[in-house]
Amino acid sequence: MFLHTHPYPPFIPEFATKLIVGTLPPPRFTTGDLKEGDVDFCYGSRDGQLWPILNTIFDLDLKFETTREAIAQRKNFLKDRGIGICDIVESAGREKVDASDLGMQQVVLRDILEVLRVNSRIDTLLFTGGNSKNGPEYFFRQLLKREGLSLKIISSEVPRIHELRLPDSNRIITTVSLTAPSGAANRAVGSLQRYKEMKALDPKLTTIDFRIAQYKPFF
Repeated sequence: MFLHTHPYPPFIPEFATKLIVGTLPPPRFTTGDLKEGDVDFCYGSRDGQLWPILNTIFDLDLKFETTREAIAQRKNFLKDRGIGICDIVESAGREKVDASDLGMQQVVLRDILEVLRVNSRIDTLLFTGGNSKNGPEYFFRQLLKREGLSLKIISSEVPRIHELRLPDSNRIITTVSLTAPSGAANRAVGSLQRYKEMKALDPKLTTIDFRIAQYKPFF
């Protein structure tokens, strides 16, 4: 079995108020066998859409290449915007070496609740995926269950929004379950009623355009 370990520690700027929470980057980031166009940083897969989405929203002129400059651009953006990244999975076993969340076994989670306690300015968690099995919201709910906590639903429309009250401080944490920024999620986007409505108004609309519109209010 392949041990898929997260290659990056959490990146949390001192004054971060938002935290991006996903699962694991593709296995090649663990083994170091990067492809041309990959960036050796969180969400750096050339096939991923998070950084292209943010690049468009904020007109960042990011480089999509395996260079230190590309990494620095992303870190500087996160610091400037007060956004951290801490994926929820520390490691998982895989029978098949791929990036499927469903393929993860014997999952070891990072303690996102402790991350919130240490970083007292964070008030929003941006999940790059929802509550389907082995998604970031799914795992976060597991952590909450261990401590007898639960999420309060605020909006059931995609992206779903919940609130969490931390009992030790009465802090309110808002969670937003964004549509996953992966090519694998394109079929799910195509089935959303909101996407169909937007597509009817603008036939040129793409699934990335839909995500850009969805992500923008929360970043």
